[in-house]
Amino acid sequence: MKIGFIGLGHMGAPMAANLARSGHQVRGLDPVAPMPDAILRAETARDAVTEADVVITMLPNGEILRAVAAEIIPLMRPGAIFCDCSTVDVATARAVALQAEAAGLQALDAPVSGGITGAAAGTLTFMIGGPQTAFDAVLPLFEIMGQKWVLCGESGAGQSAKICNNMILGVTMIATCEAFALADKLGLDRGKMFDVVSTSSGSSWSMNSYCPAPGIGPTSPADNGYTPGFAAELMLKDLRLSQQAAREVDADTPMGKLAALLYGTFVEEEDGRGRDFSAMLPRFEKRHRV
Repeated sequence: MKIGFIGLGHMGAPMAANLARSGHQVRGLDPVAPMPDAILRAETARDAVTEADVVITMLPNGEILRAVAAEIIPLMRPGAIFCDCSTVDVATARAVALQAEAAGLQALDAPVSGGITGAAAGTLTFMIGGPQTAFDAVLPLFEIMGQKWVLCGESGAGQSAKICNNMILGVTMIATCEAFALADKLGLDRGKMFDVVSTSSGSSWSMNSYCPAPGIGPTSPADNGYTPGFAAELMLKDLRLSQQAAREVDADTPMGKLAALLYGTFVEEEDGRGRDFSAMLPRFEKRHRV
């Protein structure tokens, strides 16, 4: 399959490399990131997309996605598929899909979960919105890049699933970090805390698989000085997207709102930028009750 891949940053590069290593012809385009091995460098957007069966984008935000879509959609051949794997607002995902459909293309919004490690290992989870026919055509690529893929509904449903998932993740990580900080002050051993909670009603992915306490549970960014697997500023972005969506549909999400405020403080006023989102634990360790 001929693939155009636009956006070869920390997530896009390993995803594109996995496709190329599996025998697909991948033309990559990124204004700043280095080109991974086995990927053909596209000098222009036209070079990246005009012959592609599928164009995949992995971009930082909705504004950039809209700009890229406006440039490449007129260049794509009729019947090709525009598969956006960025995490953006639902309104942008739907607008880009409508633009693609009007040009005779099929469109999928397919944000991912699994972080840089999952992108490199080909174990991402894809949450997908769009038509069944487009999903079926791109499924062989999802099978290379991921371990789970769910067609969630029509255009925008993938982004809806992503922001709901990450709102849960942000809230549970904060609660997990708070609990460890409280356990410390109560004199409870962290290992004992993990042994109890990880097999009890307080268990969660944040505790069991991505524990924010160094040396506890499976290896996580906490064991590497909180070098990001999923950066705090990216969690902040996703939480703010959840609150934007909540305002648009008049949904009451008080815990999501508070999580967004806490991560905003952590990233923009404290030392959270450039650290993993689980670095909330050392933040709470040094704080006193307000």
